[in-house]
Amino acid sequence: MRTSLSMSALNLEEWRQAVRSPPMYRIGNTTMRMQFNFVGAIVIVGVAFLVVLYTFMPYSKDGFHMTNDFLKHEDHKHNSLSVIEKNYKPSLYYNTTYPLTPPVQTDHGLRFRIAVVSDLDTASKAEQEPYTWISYIKKGFLTIDLAKKSVELKWDKEIIAVKSKLSQEGRGMELSELVFFNGRLLTVDDRTGIIFELISNIAIPWVILTDGDGKNAKGFKCEWATVKDGHLYVGGLGKEWTSPQGELLNYNPQWVKVVSPNGEVQHQDWRDKYVAVRKQAGIDFPGYMIHESVVWSPIYRKWFFLPRRASTTRYDEKDDEKKGTNLMIEANEDFTAINVHTVGPLIPSHGFSSFKFVPETSDTVIIALKSEELEGNISSYVTVFTIDGEILQPETEIGKYKFEGIEFI
Repeated sequence: MRTSLSMSALNLEEWRQAVRSPPMYRIGNTTMRMQFNFVGAIVIVGVAFLVVLYTFMPYSKDGFHMTNDFLKHEDHKHNSLSVIEKNYKPSLYYNTTYPLTPPVQTDHGLRFRIAVVSDLDTASKAEQEPYTWISYIKKGFLTIDLAKKSVELKWDKEIIAVKSKLSQEGRGMELSELVFFNGRLLTVDDRTGIIFELISNIAIPWVILTDGDGKNAKGFKCEWATVKDGHLYVGGLGKEWTSPQGELLNYNPQWVKVVSPNGEVQHQDWRDKYVAVRKQAGIDFPGYMIHESVVWSPIYRKWFFLPRRASTTRYDEKDDEKKGTNLMIEANEDFTAINVHTVGPLIPSHGFSSFKFVPETSDTVIIALKSEELEGNISSYVTVFTIDGEILQPETEIGKYKFEGIEFI
């Protein structure tokens, strides 16, 4: 077998014959002939296939575009990206598209598709279907013209029922927030601790969050959720867990869960952060502050809190119904600078339950839900205002269900 070729020692015909005849290699008693032309053809075909696959696969600028069937009646072609935090570089597969439905320019301003989700508490158990729990989703349109400072809200007549057969101690589907994360519309159950993905009218379990430091059998009482640096942050009430008479039982609601796009969960103790926030508002234990709406702003690199309730006195289950707030609190990333503001008139029985920054406003405009639970009567309200406290849409009732989560879809 010829193992080397010297170009100077070969005449032209020998050189051509050497190139046409692939070299043979003997392995044991087997002779293997490498067909370089055949192998090269396979490589070329493989590369061409990968190019075609990449060209026709749907994607967003920073990752694959994964549409959600819950929005099957909406426009999925919108591909504008939310602001990416300066210290965070999204992976190839992280979808930053938000919202998935594009806003539409109308004569009355920019129109967005929105949705709210209900927490029916004990009424979430279905009366006619065994082992079934129900929540409701209501969709609508928000039209806003900042130049004219005008806001219009219109709601669909249809209300969507979302069901699940998962529960804890006979309760479930008490959904307290809506949030888009990695191209998926998620909701959280404040009874079971389950994070569900909403696909059409089906709630599909994704992650189970457990109470406190995560080493508990009880589900985490999820109350708020927001996205920061490519991770989903899910928080509880933010106050110490007490008896109906205000006796301290544990600090489990002061933990926060940090969920990666792949579903890994970290448990963070936020007790010092929650205490610092309420202290800035002049409240010390046994006084309290209850949080159901917290959002991270990547533009300001700040946390924004709209507390549900606040009191300088000891917790009492009955009195708590009239401890609603009109507070807005800003905190920098490490909670060393905290500022407290007021927004609109104080209605003692009304408290914030969810909010989002309106897209395309550089986090200067907020749409928020307020809930009322007073002597057995339940109502929900929506309001729109700027972070400077200017009211663009006064509180307007949207139904007798307790809607506790709002999102742009």
